[in-house]
Amino acid sequence: MIEIRKSEERGFFDHGWLRTHHTFSFADYFDPKYVGFRSLRVINEDWVEKGRGFGKHPHRDMEIITYVLEGALEHEDSTGGGGVIRPGRVQRMTAGRGVVHSEFNHSPDQEVHLLQIWIHPDEKALDPGYEEKEFPTEERTGRLRLIASRNAEDGSLTIHQDARVYASILDAGQSVDYEIADGRGAFLQLARGSTKLNGVEMKQGDGAAIVDELSLTIDAISDAEFLLFDLM
Repeated sequence: MIEIRKSEERGFFDHGWLRTHHTFSFADYFDPKYVGFRSLRVINEDWVEKGRGFGKHPHRDMEIITYVLEGALEHEDSTGGGGVIRPGRVQRMTAGRGVVHSEFNHSPDQEVHLLQIWIHPDEKALDPGYEEKEFPTEERTGRLRLIASRNAEDGSLTIHQDARVYASILDAGQSVDYEIADGRGAFLQLARGSTKLNGVEMKQGDGAAIVDELSLTIDAISDAEFLLFDLM
């Protein structure tokens, strides 16, 4: 079964310096039908204005992945972790028993467009941690590139959960296949372009919750970019 979460039905807020869509309930947006999917808790699509950002704020007991689509976002946190995240460079922060961080767009003329993902860890009060890795465009084009997993498989980021996160960029007409183990589910977030997922059409910003499907075929109708989550 594939259930489409349409882009225009997501929560949306325009704060002036920040435009944000919430796939799942978050902050002042609550929808009892959409409070997460398995261990996947948050997918926020954000546009941060030039010269603006998120001031210091706390998190705990969450695995947070930042995937930048356009622009550059500077991160600093209380673990000493930090860096400038651009397209192709993906960040993981383990909030654990508590972390304080900030994110800022220092560009004088370009907004930042990003996806921020929260995944529930498999245990609470972990040591806070920070990690970032480069996944070049060519590694994500025409294939599914593993970018996060429990055991840092294939050079991916480490997350403290039985979950696998893939990124893919497809040119129009390209396709990729994926097998889902029995008992697991998947969620696809389409960041750019249009696709068909097992024949079901998706457009930019759409998400898809996938259960009781053992195989997936993702066909790019136009140039496309997406994240695929394989979840227990």
